[in-house]
Amino acid sequence: MAKPNRSAFIVIEGLDRSGKSTQAQILHERLTNAKTPVELIKFPDRTTAIGKMIDSYLRSESELDDRAIHLLFTANRWELASHITTLLASGTTVIADRYAFSGIAFSARKGLPYEWCRGPDVGLPAPDLTLFLNIEPAVARARGGYGEERYEREEVQRGVRELFEKIGREMQTEGSSWVQVDAGKGKDEVAEDIWGAVEPLIGSCDSPIGRLWDTPPHFNSGA
Repeated sequence: MAKPNRSAFIVIEGLDRSGKSTQAQILHERLTNAKTPVELIKFPDRTTAIGKMIDSYLRSESELDDRAIHLLFTANRWELASHITTLLASGTTVIADRYAFSGIAFSARKGLPYEWCRGPDVGLPAPDLTLFLNIEPAVARARGGYGEERYEREEVQRGVRELFEKIGREMQTEGSSWVQVDAGKGKDEVAEDIWGAVEPLIGSCDSPIGRLWDTPPHFNSGA
């Protein structure tokens, strides 16, 4: 097998309280223990100037026009785009807890045009694998902390779930790897399902970094 020229970009998506952050951390620890260089990035990154504005909005401490907040979320991703590319090229696996797909799903759920929502993210680094943690909104609602932020309402989450399914179908049609994971299982079972999808990617990316909705990446699993 040819020597890989970069590492994998893995995105974990899902509804609120689907276990994204927990599973991202478990995966990060697993790769670290396996001596695989890895960095975990969480979107939105609330530490930047833009991220602090987003944080205030999500906590319902401020109000912004729907289009304005959507563009802030996108800008927050672009703030880290070159950093992600640099990490991948240097051999560091990148795990993202949420990405552009969340921005599209939540904004389109509010009634903004789907294509308009997608436009500002065109050209971002494309994931080699997107793991969608699927869970019934009613099950997510029963988990601790639900309802603390603006979008954590069951009717909102149901609409967002439908849009994630649409995005997933489109990504698969374009040749990107989108894997649905049953997030209603126990934490350890979910972690094993995720690892089963991630393991073939480690050390096997021998293609250039793709760009969202431009040049989707294709990976060689070595099979």
